Amino acid sequence: MAARNTEPYIADCLESIIDQTYRNWELIAVNDHSTDRTREILEEYSAKDKRIKVFDSDRPKLIPTLKAGQAHVRGTLINRMDSDDLMPPDKLENLYAAWKEHGKGTIIAGGTEHFVDHGEVGDGFKRYDAWLNEVARTDTHFQQIYRECVIPSHCWLIHRDDFFAVDGFNPEIYPEDYDLCFRFYQAGLTIVGIDKILHFWRDRAERISRTWEEYKDNRYFQLKLRYFYKIDRDVSRPLILWGGGRNGKDMAKLLLEKEASIHWVCDNPNKIGKDIYGIKMEHFNKIPSYQNPQVMIVVTAPSARKEITDLLTSWGKIPVRDYWFFA
Repeated sequence: MAARNTEPYIADCLESIIDQTYRNWELIAVNDHSTDRTREILEEYSAKDKRIKVFDSDRPKLIPTLKAGQAHVRGTLINRMDSDDLMPPDKLENLYAAWKEHGKGTIIAGGTEHFVDHGEVGDGFKRYDAWLNEVARTDTHFQQIYRECVIPSHCWLIHRDDFFAVDGFNPEIYPEDYDLCFRFYQAGLTIVGIDKILHFWRDRAERISRTWEEYKDNRYFQLKLRYFYKIDRDVSRPLILWGGGRNGKDMAKLLLEKEASIHWVCDNPNKIGKDIYGIKMEHFNKIPSYQNPQVMIVVTAPSARKEITDLLTSWGKIPVRDYWFFA
């Protein structure tokens, strides 16, 4: 657990860990140069419960702090926690029980629920929770990995050997949880979802996803493309980009840095037939005419995603392994 200036929240977080129905845990809490009482509170709890070990990060920022914690891992199984969030009492018990059924090579992932101390959780976070919980319920983590980070950063359990095999927190790439998801995928690990809320995620104005430059463009196209070309892209096959809006234009620019040419489709009559970035925009009905294509979809509307999936299925020529939603 990385902890930085979370004095108002960290006691409740620690109490939620101490209250776990599964008792055989050790907390590696790493203070990240806090300027409030965060470290003192950690020390107070460590004095009362020897399962809580307190360390300091030698360098500021999240990933160096997580790496400092990783160096002290002694347990067999690893879960990550944030110092302003809360665990439901049966979180570790549920994760462990599910992991025991599968063993090494498997990551267990649960559902999440955002909360705020005052007011209402925003609609965006509610939608993200609902999507994450649906992914966990349907075990479609790797099928949907290019849309968003499919494993909540605090809601997974993994064997230490599997964690260290993918190099844990060592690459200093943000968003660190999404990069780790892709490395799980690249390593061929299996993700098993639990259809249960196993993490309470605090939303607050100071959270780093709101304040850090690394999280400003939350489409993470560069990160997604890096792994797409490592894992899924077959450059011998046609690549079709579906979507003519801002996402499509931004993605097309990035793709043209990697490919000599791509095919680009949409449903906007004002764009079909136009030359954009040297590519002639086509109607999406042209897709079945291409031989063995891979399809990258950057359309964002939830209703459109379902319509596109139904359409691709009805054509019977594009298997689910050959198309991906990137937004």
